[in-house]
Amino acid sequence: MDKHHLISVFVAVVDANGFAGAARKLKVSPPVVTRAINELEETLGVRLLMRTTRVVRVTEAGARYADDCRRILAELAEADESASGQHGAPQGQIAITAPGWFGAKFITPIVTEYLDLHPKVSATCWFLDRLVNMVEEGVDVGVRIAELPDSSLQAISVGRMRVVTCASPAYLARHGAPRTLADLAAHNIVSAGAVAPGHELRFSHDGRSRVIKTQPRLATTTNESAVAAAVTGFGLTQQMLYKVAEPLARGQLQEVLCDFEPPPLPVHVLHREGRYASRRVRGFLDLAIERLRALPELRA
Repeated sequence: MDKHHLISVFVAVVDANGFAGAARKLKVSPPVVTRAINELEETLGVRLLMRTTRVVRVTEAGARYADDCRRILAELAEADESASGQHGAPQGQIAITAPGWFGAKFITPIVTEYLDLHPKVSATCWFLDRLVNMVEEGVDVGVRIAELPDSSLQAISVGRMRVVTCASPAYLARHGAPRTLADLAAHNIVSAGAVAPGHELRFSHDGRSRVIKTQPRLATTTNESAVAAAVTGFGLTQQMLYKVAEPLARGQLQEVLCDFEPPPLPVHVLHREGRYASRRVRGFLDLAIERLRALPELRA
């Protein structure tokens, strides 16, 4: 096999943390990936990957080589663009993922601004309330509002997101505002699956995390409907700040249990290509990071 193919396969294995994921990304069979890695290691005379039946780990030499390979592949892509007269003008497809409501509210305007700046680029947006596997599903850039597990993805912090508990003034006038976590048992809880899986609410007290299991009067699959129910005066709901920022500002909702608010969640922009991202990805990252860091909702 040619060297370009071998190093492309190797980088795909490293990014996907395994042979199967790399095969899916490259649209080849797993044996093709295995043969490529074996040939590359034999040619170099060094072990790049440590394989067990369950895990693929990059050796120290492999990690250095992967970084060099990404640089080489990026430079080849730049050379191709330059030779074809495309250098300096991002073009092609870019795929972006973010949580559904956050993506619709904050990422869509960034995407359309970027596309207006670069007419030769097209975008696909995956705004879903599930964790998208960026490597296996071919997504270039993602936004995560959560603590991040270790991965091969590059992460850039853009802020932190508060998690607030709130209810309408009318509901609080009828039922009173909870003062302690024990008071929650006497209140109507509106729960959304994407926010409180298992109907659990997160709090913090005296520097310790507290998880309160509730029996919601209303359980719904969407945060939009949970917020709508809270606005009508049905009960308390716990949401990320951006989902209730507008009704809070309009006085339709009011924060409660502020002394028990959990630590804010980190917000990161993720991408797969490290320092050697393609021109179109680098351009979108620069714009997205600037716009997201300016959001008041991310200044917890």
